[in-house]
Amino acid sequence: MALGWLVLLGALALVAPVLPLPYPPAQPDLVYLSLPPFTAGSAHWLGTDPMGRDVLAELVFGARTALGLSVTAAALASALGALLGGAAGFWRNRLRLPLISGAGLLGLLWWALALPGAGAGLVVAAAGLAGSGWGPARRGPRLPVPLDAGVLGATALLGAVPRLVLVVVLAGSVALSPAGLLGVLVLTSWAGPARLVRAEMLRVKAQPFVAATWALGLPPGRVWWRHALPAACRPLRTAFPLSLAGLLGLESTLSFLGIGLPPEVPSWGQLLSTARLEPTAWWLVAGPGGLLLLTMLALQALSAPSVPGK
Repeated sequence: MALGWLVLLGALALVAPVLPLPYPPAQPDLVYLSLPPFTAGSAHWLGTDPMGRDVLAELVFGARTALGLSVTAAALASALGALLGGAAGFWRNRLRLPLISGAGLLGLLWWALALPGAGAGLVVAAAGLAGSGWGPARRGPRLPVPLDAGVLGATALLGAVPRLVLVVVLAGSVALSPAGLLGVLVLTSWAGPARLVRAEMLRVKAQPFVAATWALGLPPGRVWWRHALPAACRPLRTAFPLSLAGLLGLESTLSFLGIGLPPEVPSWGQLLSTARLEPTAWWLVAGPGGLLLLTMLALQALSAPSVPGK
C-alpha cells in the first residue's frame, strides 16, 4: 500500500505538465479569493488560496517540486556520503596520494569554497588531476591524507548543529535558486549516509571475500570500488526512504518559512503558509498537510524491515 501511494504520487508528478487542469499553477484569479472547495459555479474544484491561485494546480505541481527536489537531494547526499564514508572506512588514515594529485584536490577545494584567487585554484586542480595519470608523477613523493579523521570531523561538525538551523542560516543568507537549494540540502545531509557506510565498511573489510581479493593481488582502488564498496552500501537501502522523508519535510518547512524556493515555484509548504493569511481556510491546511503526512508515513513504512509471515 505504501509503495502504491508513492508510485501514484510519482506518476502524478511526472505527468503534471500534461494534465488537463482547469487552471495553471501560480496564476491568480482575483474574482475568487479564498474560495472553499466544490463551490457551485466555479471551476476551482479544490478552492483557491487568499491570492486566488488554484489549490488543485498548486497541489499537483507542488508534488512535482517536492519529489523532484527531495529525491534528487537524497540520491546525491547518499552517493556523496557513500563515497566519503566508504573511503574513510577502507583506507582510514593510511591513504597516500601522489603529490600532484594532492595539489589538484587542494586547488579544487580552493575553487569550490570561492576563496580569493579561485580561478588559479581551478587551474591547479585541472593540472593536478590531469597529471595524476603521468607515470613519473605517480612514482614521486606522496602526500599523507588523514581521510578518516577528516570525514569523522566533518560529520561531527554537521551533527553538532541542528540541520534545520544550519539550512535556515545558509538559505536565508542569500537568495537561492532551485539548484542552490539542492546544493544546500546535499551538503547538510551527506553525514548520515557517510556514518552508516563507514561503519559497515569496517565490518566488510574483515570478510573473507575481501581477503581473497588481496590474496589475488588486486590493486586497492579496485578492491574498494568493485568489491568492498557495494557490500558496504547495503544499509542505504533502508536508510534512503527515511532520508527522503526528512528532506521532504525540510523542503516544505523552508517553503513555509518563505526562505526556500522562489515564490513562483509551487510548493506544498508555500501553500500551507498561505493559511496564515486566512486562518478559517481549512482546505489550505488539509490538502498539502494531508499529502505530506501520507507521503512521509509511506516512506517510513517502506523503510521498515519486512517480517516473514506478516
